[in-house]
Amino acid sequence: MAEKIVLASASPFRSKMLADAGIAFEAVRPETDERAVEDAIAGSGLTPGDLALVLAEAKALDVSQRYPGTLVIGCDQTLSLDEEVLHKPKDMEEARRRLLSLSGKTHQLNSAVVLMRDGEVLWRDVGVANLTMRPLEPAFIGRHLSRVGEKALSSVGAYQIEGEGIQLFETIDGDHFTIVGLPLMPLLGELRRRGAIDG
Repeated sequence: MAEKIVLASASPFRSKMLADAGIAFEAVRPETDERAVEDAIAGSGLTPGDLALVLAEAKALDVSQRYPGTLVIGCDQTLSLDEEVLHKPKDMEEARRRLLSLSGKTHQLNSAVVLMRDGEVLWRDVGVANLTMRPLEPAFIGRHLSRVGEKALSSVGAYQIEGEGIQLFETIDGDHFTIVGLPLMPLLGELRRRGAIDG
């Protein structure tokens, strides 16, 4: 019998992925201070993928403590450029600088997902996608950002691959769901294996 599933995320993109896959779930915003978690492990030598896992687990733990006995999905995504982890831009000027820094280069999106019940991690996975931006002229970046507006501030790369952001790229090597922020195929497989969804 399917069990209650809670998604520890306020991301509309992650919710849409699960809903489109026919998963019954409740989305709950975690009250996790991501920067505080990062500060606590600064200098520990974690890879960007490991950091995404730590953040995903922190979010899942926060929600798991509020929903005892429930299967909680925690997820997080980091963007890494030459092993440097970048965060969501704070304003449009930072978004402009972000796109300039990614222009003509390959960066990684590291999407982590964990399953947790009562504070115990049951399963974890990290999907990695490599995205190569085409060389972008500063004037084009300005026009692009003026078209997409503040949506650019809702993602670490200052782009939405599922929208006009696709025009920024030369090549993409990776799973679409991982790029959007949730390694969906491994997650669905694990949910089926556990009998949490019909399989």
